Amino acid sequence: QVQLVESGGGLVQAGGSLRLSCAASGRTFRRYTMAWFRQAPGKEREFVAAISWNGDSTYYDEFVKGRFTISRDNAKNTLYLQMSSLKPEDTAVYYCAAGPGTDYPRAVGRYDYWGQGTQVTVSS
Repeated sequence: QVQLVESGGGLVQAGGSLRLSCAASGRTFRRYTMAWFRQAPGKEREFVAAISWNGDSTYYDEFVKGRFTISRDNAKNTLYLQMSSLKPEDTAVYYCAAGPGTDYPRAVGRYDYWGQGTQVTVSS
């Protein structure tokens, strides 16, 4: 029912910026908690950021706090992740995710819908 398509990934130098976008289909999108996760080679998928359905609450992991900003435009059914001051350790495949409700926004298991992922590579 819900399709998520990420875009905006690519190669960037350390210290640079990228904006990831996730276009979502489905009328219920505006009521879904949305999130970004990332997965580096040989690593488990890890939480990056999440945002409540109305945009009034955001959640970040400490390793990106102050550098990344999550936002959403419900009128456009689009989720964003603005990334700045990028570091080589940010290199990963970034996935957007969506799920109903508000509980445990940092938990990978609470999201029902996932995009295909977009590669972010940060060179030193």
